[in-house]
Amino acid sequence: MPRWRPARRWLAARERWRALALGLVEAGVAGERPAAALFVPGRIELAGKHTDYAGGRSLVAATRRGLAVLIAPRTDSRVRWRDLTRRVEAELEAGRPGRRPGHWSDYLRAAARRAAADFGPLPRGLDAAMTSDLPAAAGLSSSSALVVAAFLALDAANDLAARPAYRAAIHDPNDLAGYLGAVESGAAFRGLRGAAGVGTSGGSEDHAAILGSRGGRLRLYGFGPLRLEREIELPAEWTLVVATSGVRAKKTGAARERFNRLAALAAEGAAAWRRAAGGGAEHLGAALAAAGSAAGLRAGVEAGLAAGAAAGEVLARVEHFAEESGRLVPAAAAAFASADAARLARAAARSQELAERLLRNQVPETSALVRLAGSEGALAASAFGAGFGGAVWAVVRRERAGRFAARWRAAYAAEFPAAAARSVFFRSRPGAGARWPAAAGGAAAGRGAT
Repeated sequence: MPRWRPARRWLAARERWRALALGLVEAGVAGERPAAALFVPGRIELAGKHTDYAGGRSLVAATRRGLAVLIAPRTDSRVRWRDLTRRVEAELEAGRPGRRPGHWSDYLRAAARRAAADFGPLPRGLDAAMTSDLPAAAGLSSSSALVVAAFLALDAANDLAARPAYRAAIHDPNDLAGYLGAVESGAAFRGLRGAAGVGTSGGSEDHAAILGSRGGRLRLYGFGPLRLEREIELPAEWTLVVATSGVRAKKTGAARERFNRLAALAAEGAAAWRRAAGGGAEHLGAALAAAGSAAGLRAGVEAGLAAGAAAGEVLARVEHFAEESGRLVPAAAAAFASADAARLARAAARSQELAERLLRNQVPETSALVRLAGSEGALAASAFGAGFGGAVWAVVRRERAGRFAARWRAAYAAEFPAAAARSVFFRSRPGAGARWPAAAGGAAAGRGAT
């Protein structure tokens, strides 16, 4: 729940919250207006490449980096959102946000648009100041974090959670994650009609990790519907090191079309299964469960492919999904739970190989980062996110994390100096989900270390 304090009192807070309070004051927010702090993390996908929107599984964790936002509700419906890190600002009417496709503010607008359409008028806007240490367009879900932050801020300003329509559709954090995935994609949700999203045909993996994560733990989710299947504590002797490739994969740009192509191929695979089976199976996950095996799924899809379909692409997409979701995600989860480094290495390597060969969503930089992580002694490594750029995670022993990160960065810079100059390397244990800090400082305020 939000922790409201007069805006001026945040000026006495530590670190970034003080800077955010100054940002609000500079924007004309009176010191006596109530304000609340919100922290929304990014996410790391340990296994489950392009599986969530197809009804599969994924293994995820929140980062300890993210968006820090200080919000002050207004008495009118105006929303002013200042990003102090990038020195940009967006203004919109909460009830009539409009669209700006291709612009960062469209994520704010999508949240406001759906909130008003699904839950009624938004009479109160807000002033918000935000900073972020989460690299943008880098596979860490910075765009989904912004959708989550915008919706939680509008909820806090207008008490959406108390409205009957909200309470009928959303009962727990999993429901909210599923709903916000639909906000971003534009899909319908539990009788709430779909609307224009942000142009991506994604799922709710990012939102589940961002909202539901607990510190030090990984979460195994199933999708279609969203459900938590298992929570696993990261072994105490291991930690994560993340490297962003420096190749930006903006979902507002060309990467969006390639991302959506993978989603469309998964949807065509499920449609082919339904044609062959005479119905059922709304997504590939349900089709795989009905088929009972990867071979059975492939046979059914192949039998039902429509004339003129890109059969090779569809079958490659189906093959990838069946192995990634059906075998590799559970294998990675089991390996983390038992601290079995050899099993984790095999699962991660196979996932990377399938991404390169079947998904074809890797770039030379992400493939090199995986290879170099192994050369520098990582227990396991794999790329994650939408692909076509993005980031790579590596699991290393905690006592070696600092030396490993430095050597990994140097090796990458030797091969890709231009990309490395734009990349970010950081280490972190899994973080907690979105929250309303009572005061500033510590892990709640931003970067987490090992």
